[in-house]
Amino acid sequence: MADLHPLTGLVLTGGGARAAYQVGVLKALAEIRRQSTSSKVNPFPVISGTSAGAINAAALACAADDFDAAVAGLCRVWENFSAEQVYRADSFGVIRSGARWLTMMSIGWVIARWRRARPRSLLDNQPLEQLLKRMVNTDRLHRVMREGHLHAIAITASSYGSGLHVTFYDAVEDIVPWTRSQRLAVRDSISVAHLLASSAIPFVFPAVALSIDGHVEYCGDGSMRQAAPISPVVHLGAERILIVGAGRMHEPPGERVGSSEYPNVAQIAGHALSNIFLDALAVDVERLQRINATLSLLTPRARVETSLKPLDVLVISPSQRLDDIAAKHLGSLPLPIRAMLRGVGVSGQGDDARGAALASYLLFEAPYTRELMALGVADTSARRDEVVAFFGWSAPLIESATASEAPAGSLKIE
Repeated sequence: MADLHPLTGLVLTGGGARAAYQVGVLKALAEIRRQSTSSKVNPFPVISGTSAGAINAAALACAADDFDAAVAGLCRVWENFSAEQVYRADSFGVIRSGARWLTMMSIGWVIARWRRARPRSLLDNQPLEQLLKRMVNTDRLHRVMREGHLHAIAITASSYGSGLHVTFYDAVEDIVPWTRSQRLAVRDSISVAHLLASSAIPFVFPAVALSIDGHVEYCGDGSMRQAAPISPVVHLGAERILIVGAGRMHEPPGERVGSSEYPNVAQIAGHALSNIFLDALAVDVERLQRINATLSLLTPRARVETSLKPLDVLVISPSQRLDDIAAKHLGSLPLPIRAMLRGVGVSGQGDDARGAALASYLLFEAPYTRELMALGVADTSARRDEVVAFFGWSAPLIESATASEAPAGSLKIE
């Protein structure tokens, strides 16, 4: 049974293939927990995810009765990823989607009257639907909630029709849906369709039809128009929150060398995606920190009279630029995908790469995802004391776990 005092929320943000970093963080957290406490209670009774983070969130939630096994399962998937598991990467598949889409962007005015010639996205993500059906058993959600292992889950998407940012949630308690400016909460049973919609990167993957208040709307990536990524877990009752980002929260000191060349399509697209996926989280964290600072100045009586409450928050985000890591792995992409991306300006390798930011969201290849996972492990392990203090765990029970003692997919601390 889950310990609900205090309720701990987990926020997993978007970022396509960058979400491999989150799995590394979870892997390290699982190991730190095993070394610090004998408790088998799910450490995250409230889980919220957006985009690829929604997929990781759902996988954890569906197996909330065994956190270690859930993390191990995520590790197996992300350590052995290939692009073909997420989108059609063969020549025929790329021609059917990407090549036709780029053609429509250039000479669409010529063939616009032929409806069949209108592809809906740059890539066909049908393989992802099959992967999710194997990876995420949403039928278990109500069971783990009934048994007390999970308090609530939230998955976010964005409606192309209404323009609203929509949070789909399910919970043990009767939580009244909330509505804010440009934001809507809808209680629903979470399904694979919600995960596909939440992770439908704009232009890259097709929109998904979802039912919202009795009518159908086509939805895309939940990171679009997401002004308050932390909000869902707060509404669902979380009193302390762990946030795992998929991009640097702050740039390192010193000047970053730019380019005097005119940006190509890939560079502009990568910049736009970074704005969608990364900027809102930093702003929301700063807002929460300001609220906490303001509340600390109030008298105890004044705190009781306000509806605001302080929240204990821990943010773990990459210590390195994931664009730079992606630049080293562009050659890992299947040849048809590399050819298509070359058409919009992704080229080179390493320090000579251009358009790596765009590719960093599509690089579902093991060499890249494993390096991001290793970074997540390293960043979290470096903050072990903060993690232990945040959860209120005890000092490590053991110095390290041997391979025979640790469950499959666990981290071995040397």
